[in-house]
Parts: sequence; structure tokens; C-alpha cells
Amino acid sequence: MDLLAVFAGYLGLGALAGVMAGLFGIGGGLVIVPALIFSFELQGISEEVSAHLAVGTSLATIVFTSLSSIRQHNKHRSVRWDLFRPMTVGIVGGAILGAWTVAFMSGDLLQMVIGIFAISVGLKMLVMVNPKPGRDVPGSVGLGVAGSGIGWASAIFGIGGGTLTVPYLSWCNVRMQQAVGTSSACGLPIALAGAAGNMWTGWSHPHLPDYSLGYVYLPALFGVILTSVFFARVGANLAHRLDAKLLKRIFAIVLLVVGLRFILS
Repeated sequence: MDLLAVFAGYLGLGALAGVMAGLFGIGGGLVIVPALIFSFELQGISEEVSAHLAVGTSLATIVFTSLSSIRQHNKHRSVRWDLFRPMTVGIVGGAILGAWTVAFMSGDLLQMVIGIFAISVGLKMLVMVNPKPGRDVPGSVGLGVAGSGIGWASAIFGIGGGTLTVPYLSWCNVRMQQAVGTSSACGLPIALAGAAGNMWTGWSHPHLPDYSLGYVYLPALFGVILTSVFFARVGANLAHRLDAKLLKRIFAIVLLVVGLRFILS
């Protein structure tokens, strides 16, 4: 397939991911990973590495998109840096361990795990269940342990961790605006450590396509980051004009269908 046509397709994918992320208020990784898996299948990339490439590439895109998000949240003083610092210690170690965990999974197993996660998030969005504040913020050790779990899972699913970090911080009685802002900051160390780990573990895999750095596919990376940030703003503007609850239900159903497809395949 012509590289220019492939790159144009990833520009479109980045625009779609950006709109959906802004529209539904979810992290781009939850959109990008399934979309990349489908795109790699159409491109003829080996199924042995397509899911691994999707996870690694998604994490690499989050390195760039999280910088813009952090800047915006920090302007509104919604990042709790006192929570971010101890969580980051655990996040980095957990994300590196997550990248190693992924390296030992087969392509089929990784797709099944991603499918189960997509179904879980879809069900949560459908029933609109959110944890109620139930405890105080733990100390540095507790935050580090929580960060390691969040980093490990996020590196496996190729996400920035917002789906996990926001509920955790809300459960710890952190105000929602601060939970979202702090989660956006935590996405950067997750993405940096996870992407670096995936580059390292996938570096010499024999089935990688051209223009790959380990499990990061460069045409998809640059195509997505060039359009996703701008179109996330478009999606956010649309979200203010449309029925938010209906949109989330629609997206939840899409996640259920995608998750089932991964599991059944």
C-alpha cells in the first residue's frame, strides 16, 4: 500500500479519534487502540504484532496530546501536583512492567484483554456507575502503589490512565475538576514510560512493518498527533450542543460491539 495513502488514512483516524475524545470526554487511547488494530488489519500487518503496535503507538501519541491537556488544566489550577509526584514514582515502574507484560502476550490474547476492557468501560458508561467518595487521600506510599497499578494497566491497554485515575482520585475525595486535571498530568509519565518500554521490547521483532520503532508505527503516530489535538476541540464544542447522556450511551454501545468483536475473533 502506498505510504502517502496510508499516512492520509492516519490523518483521518487522528481527526476521528480527536472528535470522539472531545465529544465523549474520554481519553484518546480508548478510541485509538481499537481503530489502529482495525487499520493495521486492513493494511495487512501481521496479527502477531498488530495489537502490540496499536498499544505502543497509542501510548506514543499520548506523549504529545497530554502536553496540551496538562497546560490547559494547569492554567485553571486543577492539577494537584502534590498528588502527581508520589503517583508518578509508581506510574513509571508500573508502566514499564506493563510494557513487559504485553511483550509476553500473544496477539490474540492481547486483543481479548483489550476487548474485555472495552466491554467493562462500555458497561460502566451505560449504567453510569461512578465510585462515591469513600476515603481520604492516602500518603505517598499509598499513592505510589495506586500509581503502579494504574501505570501497569494503562500500558497494557494503551491508554493515558484517565479511565482509571479519575475514579480512583474521586473515591479519595478529590474534587472532580482536580481529579481530571491530575489525571491528565499522570498521562504523561504513563505514556513516556509505556511507549519507551514498547519500543524496547518490540525492537527486534521479525514481523514489524517498515517505519516502526519497536512497537511504535511512525506513520500512524505522526498522522494521529497532527490532527487529533485540533479535532478534540471540535468534539468538545459539539458536546456542548448535543445530548451528553445520549452520546455516552451510543459510544458505550460502540465499545461493547468492538469488545465483543475482539473477544470472538
